[in-house]
Amino acid sequence: MVKRLVSLSVSLMLVVGILAACGGNNGGGNTSSENGGAAGGNAGEKPVTINMFTASPEYTDAFNAYIAEYKKVKPNVTINLEIMQADYNTVLKSRIAAGSTPDVFQTTAGGDIDTFAEYSADLTDEPLAAAMTDAVRANMSSTEGRVLGLPVKGNLFALIYNQKLLDEAGIAEAPKTMAELEDAIAKLEAKGITPFANAYKEWWVWKHIFQHYVDAAAAEAGVSPQQLVNDFIAGKAKIADHPILAENFFNFIDLTVQHGTPKPLERDSNAQVSDFALGKAAFMTGKGAWDEEAIKKITPDFQLGIMGYPVDDNPEHTQIITGADQALRINKDSETVDETIAFFNWLYTSDYGKNWFSGVAKVIPPIKDAPLPDLDMPKQMGEILKTSESGDLSINYSLDMFHQRFGEIMQAYIGGNKPREQAIGEIEKAWVQLGSAQ
Repeated sequence: MVKRLVSLSVSLMLVVGILAACGGNNGGGNTSSENGGAAGGNAGEKPVTINMFTASPEYTDAFNAYIAEYKKVKPNVTINLEIMQADYNTVLKSRIAAGSTPDVFQTTAGGDIDTFAEYSADLTDEPLAAAMTDAVRANMSSTEGRVLGLPVKGNLFALIYNQKLLDEAGIAEAPKTMAELEDAIAKLEAKGITPFANAYKEWWVWKHIFQHYVDAAAAEAGVSPQQLVNDFIAGKAKIADHPILAENFFNFIDLTVQHGTPKPLERDSNAQVSDFALGKAAFMTGKGAWDEEAIKKITPDFQLGIMGYPVDDNPEHTQIITGADQALRINKDSETVDETIAFFNWLYTSDYGKNWFSGVAKVIPPIKDAPLPDLDMPKQMGEILKTSESGDLSINYSLDMFHQRFGEIMQAYIGGNKPREQAIGEIEKAWVQLGSAQ
């Protein structure tokens, strides 16, 4: 889901309208200039309005930047940006049911690509699809192989650490095994340093941790993460048959609670980032590349590092995870579908667009031949991937309905309201009931 820099206690709705200039033609759907730009606007073109509904308030300024830039390319196009964080999924489904589907809307990738397939324009043969990296294109594709989504960004999931605090505790290298992690915890606490900053008030951080254990469990079982998840959804697999899930994952969560910042169920994403950035904890759980700017705004000289989660005693299972977990969808029945496709073809293929991801949004580009942002996490990701493979973005194989229920179960577990065995049983049941769109 949607992973967030801005955590809001109430719904945030922001509508940004860029005033349309005179002019007009609604055409231009699949046209682009030699440099990837959409066909230029003429004085005779009629006004076109595209309504864009997203759940990513952290990218408000970046979205507004490309909207303003596109106004220079197509003066007749107005893009209304509406952003809602709390209750976004409920509101989106209500609008679709009422027949008022936005021209552009946001969903999770993977399994949800199929969930919203009947409302999504087929982008398979568009220039924007050809521009995507292979891994990202797979995340945006339906089970039939059709590209039905646009990546909001590339992403990176990792256990994030404070290099300065590890140095103070005499930890020469980031731990890669459970034994090394337990040793690091002891060394940190001996220096009076809290090991973990958590955001367990948020349901979505849990899936970011769990996927590392799913990948390792699949490797131990000799199957792909997708196959393992499909087996859980079909009711063919049991968590008890995979010790990495039944024991190691829960043991890790127990460690983060026992050796973490106080009142973990009251700490949201913003509080966690603040705790970590201010040096109150050495590791930050459940997060990724999207948090670096917020950390650096609080502590500009923060010495940040990334690592895979130590899931067992095999260091090869300690992997960072990359891919795209959030998708924008173009409403196939929109009156402005051609102009909307033209807009995103411009964004994903123009020189401006290639630099927008790293230079403006400061995210990992989901497209080929685009520079990485000048940030620590993407740079370290690039170095790590020179010698190690990325883990599978296995959260994409289950629907967000499952992940939300999974997060709620885990919150009850650490709150002492569910024993481990009950939590495991409820996770298995939720996987069958909510894991797939079928």
